[in-house]
Amino acid sequence: MELGFIGLGKMGMNMVTRLQQGKHRVVAYDRTVDLIKQAEGVGGVGASSLEDMVSKLKAPRIVWIMVPSGPPTEETVAKVASLLSAGDIIIDGGNTNFHDDVRRAAELKAKNIHYVDAGTSGGIWGLKLGYCLMVGGEKAIIEKLAPIFKTLAPEDGWAYMGLHGAGHYVKMVHNGIEYSMMQGYAEGFELMSKSEYHLDLAKISDLWMHGSVVRSWLLELSAGFLKENPKLDGLKGYVQDSGEGRWTVLDAIDKAVPL
Repeated sequence: MELGFIGLGKMGMNMVTRLQQGKHRVVAYDRTVDLIKQAEGVGGVGASSLEDMVSKLKAPRIVWIMVPSGPPTEETVAKVASLLSAGDIIIDGGNTNFHDDVRRAAELKAKNIHYVDAGTSGGIWGLKLGYCLMVGGEKAIIEKLAPIFKTLAPEDGWAYMGLHGAGHYVKMVHNGIEYSMMQGYAEGFELMSKSEYHLDLAKISDLWMHGSVVRSWLLELSAGFLKENPKLDGLKGYVQDSGEGRWTVLDAIDKAVPL
């Protein structure tokens, strides 16, 4: 298939690379010229502007947006929509609040432009392993886009979640669970680090990957980091607030779910 791709950060560039490996035609744009050149280096078609990107796509056009959530995504969706025509499709693969998805879908529907929210998990490892995709929007449009999702995801790694906002809603809860898991590991390993037994945390994290009920990919990643840096020197003990954890808590309050 053919699509435009906006946002060539670490995750976006890897997604473009994976799409190229799947023989899709990708017209790539980013504000940073060097990143456009990198996309061209993996087989993509570079675009000097959003207008240039749209002009290089055949109708009906598909545009995947992979930029930071909030104002950057809002502004990009609005700008791209002003350049597209009836029947075209915008996919937001970032971490947008699901309420914004519902609003945007209604606004774009008035222009006969289709909107898809694709919650994307996999991080910088997605190029090799694939991305887990949680997709929301019109089912007929999602089915049309299936070849793109199949290329980006591992086998059985993408699924239709429901109407507009459902994809990002599931991704929001996914991230809330992820943060709680990381916090649980952090607290447990900190406690063991202060034990009188002088425990080998790298060895323990590796051990727990074999048959333990707390095994996970997050633990596997932790084991690798602990082998390289047993005391995690230089690591700051916080994660930047990107919204999903907070949104998950607020939604739980609205629904009276203990969380």
